[in-house]
Amino acid sequence: MKYKRILLKISGEALLGTQQFGIDQEPVKMIAAEIKKARDLGAEIAVVVGGGNIFRGMKNSAKLGMDQASGDYVGMLATVMNAIALQSALNQMEVPCRVQSAITMNQIAEPYIRHRAIRHLEKGRVVIFAAGTGNPFFTTDTAAALRASEINAEAMLMAKNGVDGVYTDDPNINPQAEKLINITYNDIIKNGLKVMDTAACALCKQNNIPIVVFDFEAEDGIINILNGENIGTRIE
Repeated sequence: MKYKRILLKISGEALLGTQQFGIDQEPVKMIAAEIKKARDLGAEIAVVVGGGNIFRGMKNSAKLGMDQASGDYVGMLATVMNAIALQSALNQMEVPCRVQSAITMNQIAEPYIRHRAIRHLEKGRVVIFAAGTGNPFFTTDTAAALRASEINAEAMLMAKNGVDGVYTDDPNINPQAEKLINITYNDIIKNGLKVMDTAACALCKQNNIPIVVFDFEAEDGIINILNGENIGTRIE
């Protein structure tokens, strides 16, 4: 395998399926199946899942007249719901899995402890990091980059919903948008490409963690990346 230990970032919207809100079990099961395939190959897999399918901090808090910090905390709780749903799907496939939360909630998740997370990975368990960084004003992209750095991940895989890489513009709106195969961290930061926030990109650059952006609906996408195939967009 090209990468032994990876961090998989999944957007909350990926769990919507055909619904307008909430968690659809079909995409959850599909994502769990793809994670299982990669784990069966021998990969050590950590996951960060967003919460946009349930609550998006800045957008929803403004609508509700809520301050951003409070909205961000609600968004963190949404990521915990998604993490538990994904854990349940993995357990049904007999994949050992642990949820670690940056906000303490001992009844449903372990507290985030770096060395314990690494030990779980070494034992072949999938680890799902929930509740972002535990602090408001940080996105789950930044949480993913932070956790990838902390567990010494060899790559961060960003599973996008309906987009198979980074484009010069939104391909769903602009048919002339061109797909970028290989770009640098600086390209993301300088050109304001909306694939991830700049704080997350800067953190990956600082710790030399390559990022691969791919379509989560592509069958065997994770396995193909682990095997070194050129799919999606590679950022380094």
